[in-house]
Amino acid sequence: MSEAVRRDPLSRATAALGSPALGTAIGIVGLVVPVVGWAVDRVNLKALLAIQAVLIIVLAAGHLWVRKNFIPLRRANNLKAMDDAAYYDRVRAQLEAELISDYGEIADGHLRVYASEVPRLSVLLVNTITEAQSQPQRILAADLTTNPTLLTGRREYIAANRRFTEAGGRIDRLFIVWAADLAKEEFARSLLELIGQHRDLGVTCGLAVRDRLRADQAVDVVIFAGAAALVEEEQGDADYNRGRSSVYFKGVGRWSGRFESVWGHGADSAPRVLQTYEATARPMLDASTWDGTRITATVASL
Repeated sequence: MSEAVRRDPLSRATAALGSPALGTAIGIVGLVVPVVGWAVDRVNLKALLAIQAVLIIVLAAGHLWVRKNFIPLRRANNLKAMDDAAYYDRVRAQLEAELISDYGEIADGHLRVYASEVPRLSVLLVNTITEAQSQPQRILAADLTTNPTLLTGRREYIAANRRFTEAGGRIDRLFIVWAADLAKEEFARSLLELIGQHRDLGVTCGLAVRDRLRADQAVDVVIFAGAAALVEEEQGDADYNRGRSSVYFKGVGRWSGRFESVWGHGADSAPRVLQTYEATARPMLDASTWDGTRITATVASL
């Protein structure tokens, strides 16, 4: 038996209060009744006021029922204020459909997400670049890498990255690592395995030593075309039971500028730094001849 049939009379009556058709009908009656009342020769003022009072009560009851059972969602006042209006509108529509937490903030071009919502939103932001045909078809990703194995388990996000590069998109991923971690054998092994995995996806990888960056440069951020920036404010764990991030749809350029200032160009670029580190670390790992003194000297020279 369908849900509509199972509902009791009271439920059907309360549902009717929120009906748009009922609201329209009451509005029309509310306008017609006074006009008709004054048009006839005899006007019963008490009856007219009684009818108006009933209409107001019904409208108020319907309004209260709607507020109790539905969540009002704000709309952005000015789509043109977003860096990429088409991209933003697609993401907003999807988030409203899913009722992700703190969805109301998106009307201001900013969204906060927590725990398990972060990887799900990351996938949405990647997919929307292609769907909205945002330009450039490029993702810039800077990761404060303290545990490389965390990134290897985010299968849906990795799959979305693969689809993006296979469709012709470009991803530049910057691994920002403490010098002391780069000198550790097990950390280096995990890091280079992770880098190999991303290269298999078609990602261009680079390395930066965190100790040498300014605070505003050492940021965990992913920039989706010129449309959105996902800033990870609290690192998530393997299962994303914790973690906190913010998404910005306005002022994305400032995040791109920070990324580019670290990524660099030419001989000092992040890909070249990674190449120098790999040239020392990978042969030692392959031959099981890790030399702490030698790798420390290489890291110092990066």
